[in-house]
Amino acid sequence: MRSLPDVMRERLEGGAATLCLCWIVTRADGVRLGFTDHDRDLEIEGVTCRAASGFTASEAETSLGLAVANSEVAGALSSADLREEDLGAGLYDDARIAVWLVDWTDPQVRHLLRTGSIGRITRGTVHFEAELRGLAHYLDQPRGRVYGYGCDAEVGDARCGVDLSDVRWTGGGTVQVVEGATAFLADGLEDYAAGWFVQGLLTWVSGANAGDVARVLAHRVDADGVRLELVASPRRAVAAGDAFTVSAGCDRQFETCRLRFGNAVNFRGFPHMPGNDFVMSYANTDDPNDGSPVVG
Repeated sequence: MRSLPDVMRERLEGGAATLCLCWIVTRADGVRLGFTDHDRDLEIEGVTCRAASGFTASEAETSLGLAVANSEVAGALSSADLREEDLGAGLYDDARIAVWLVDWTDPQVRHLLRTGSIGRITRGTVHFEAELRGLAHYLDQPRGRVYGYGCDAEVGDARCGVDLSDVRWTGGGTVQVVEGATAFLADGLEDYAAGWFVQGLLTWVSGANAGDVARVLAHRVDADGVRLELVASPRRAVAAGDAFTVSAGCDRQFETCRLRFGNAVNFRGFPHMPGNDFVMSYANTDDPNDGSPVVG
C-alpha cells in the first residue's frame, strides 16, 4: 500500500481532489525538461512543467518484487519542448524520468510516484509515444563480457587497439548527389574497396549535421561512383557539398580482425569455443587402428 503525505491524503479524502501528474525528464545530454497534464504550467524542483506539451499517461500498475513495471506516455512534438530531431538523435534514449503526483493549487504538496527511464519511442507526424520502464529493467541488462564467437570490443577503442586515425582505416569525403534520406553518392573514397565502411562510423564535418555521428549500413562502388547508405536518417537534411569522415567497419568476426586489420592478437571473442557439433558428438569405437575410443 502506498504511503501518501498527510496533507495530500486529507485532500483526497475531502472528495474534491485537485491533483495532476507532472513528469521531469533528464536527457542523455543533461538537459532537464518538465511536462504536466494540467492546463497551466507548474514548477517542480526548479523545473517548469509545461502544460502545452499534450502529455498524457496510460494506466500504470505497480507490484511487489523485482518485476519490471512499465507504462506509457504520449505527447505532442513542438519546436519549444519536444523536437522531432532531438528524438531522432537519441537524446531521449534511456533518459531518466520522475513522475510526480501534484496538487495544482499548491505545487509544494506533491508525492513522487515512480522513477524510471524511457524505453522504446514511437514517433508520428506531430506526436510521439514512449515506454516508461521501471528501474528493475536494469537487472535484465547483461553486464561484463559475453562468452561468444564474436568480438565484444568496438573497433578503434582501447581494447581493440586499431588506430583509426590511419588513412588505411579512415577516409574523408564530400556528398556529391543526395539520393534519399539515408543514401548519397560521395567523392573522395575512390581508393577504398566496396564494403570497407559497412558498420563503420560516419562523422559529419560540415553542413547542417556537423558533429553528428551515424552508422554506415551499405558501401557500394559502381559505374556512378561511391555510394553510402546510413542506418538511420540524419537529424537534418543532407546537402551536396557536406563533408564527412568515415571509418572502416568490423563485423566482429575473427577472420575480419585477422585479415582486414591484422589485429588477431587483440581479438576479444572466442573463435575456437566448442559449438553444437561438439556437444552432439559421440564416442566412436570403430577405429581400425587400435580399437581405442575416438570422438567423431
